[in-house]
Amino acid sequence: MTELSYPDIEAAAARIAGRVRPVTVASAQPGNRPEAPTPTAATWSAPPADDPAGSGVHFALEFMQYTGTFKARGAQNFIQTHLTEGTFPEAGVTIASGGNAGLACAWAARDAGVPATVFLPANAPAVKVERLRSYGADVRLIGSEFAEAALACQEFAESSGALASHAYDHPLIAAGAGTMMTEILSQIPDLDTVVVSVGGGGLFAGVATAATFHGVRTVAVEPRNCRALNAALEAGEPVDVPVDSVAADSLGARRATPLAVAAAQNDLVTSVLVDDEQIISARRHLWGEHRLAVEHAAATALAGIHGSAGSGSYVPAPDEKVCVVLCGANTSLGDL
Repeated sequence: MTELSYPDIEAAAARIAGRVRPVTVASAQPGNRPEAPTPTAATWSAPPADDPAGSGVHFALEFMQYTGTFKARGAQNFIQTHLTEGTFPEAGVTIASGGNAGLACAWAARDAGVPATVFLPANAPAVKVERLRSYGADVRLIGSEFAEAALACQEFAESSGALASHAYDHPLIAAGAGTMMTEILSQIPDLDTVVVSVGGGGLFAGVATAATFHGVRTVAVEPRNCRALNAALEAGEPVDVPVDSVAADSLGARRATPLAVAAAQNDLVTSVLVDDEQIISARRHLWGEHRLAVEHAAATALAGIHGSAGSGSYVPAPDEKVCVVLCGANTSLGDL
């Protein structure tokens, strides 16, 4: 399967209902305006004049999701689908990831009461290893690079019969991520544009598929030196790219999933590249002005509308309703 459909996302939404936290959409409009805020949205006081979130821009606070990122949605959809269809093996699920996808997979497996085996390099941060183990995962430290852990995971799946999951390159993972868009639209039904950061493209594929179905524009934002989707659109197919960015820990995929490339090939999608300096500035802005502590990957989305047209950013029209997805907050607080 190389293309998602909106029914895939609707099915995922029904499947994971009650198993994930519905996204909170927070308006950055001044709190003293006469119109009433959406009941489920938090409303901040008036932002400064240079705040890009001051004119019709909202934040989707998905970093409040279980395990701290949107990845919980896809992990739940992946595991619950196989359980429902009777295709979940006794050996459980396995994934190579010491990052957000691994945490989400281990958490969803614990929630379902099934085994999870997570492979990651031996030099992975101890805090991630401890957190994975706190979810009940069998953590296996292999080699010094992710490629070695990924190979060990593949061999384990083949020898044990465990179900192999993926961080982003799977239709069930992407469809689960897309359920966030249906929740955003339930709170902002007249939304014009959604802004989302892109790594391998699982989140983008799901969100853009749902957004396009509803006639909403999607702005796909990538670090200039981690441009897997942008490069794929130029080439007409997924291609390998260099990875070098402050947001590479989450957005550093060398190749975009074909699902993302397919979802991007329409007039409602705009690809934007931002520099690391813009990402760092946007992340500090979110903390300094809104006290939102997010990872660089989440700030990348805001960086896409945080500058001027000359900087390569997407500049919303004065009356454009925009929602920026803040996708995760598994970050160090020391450099905010």
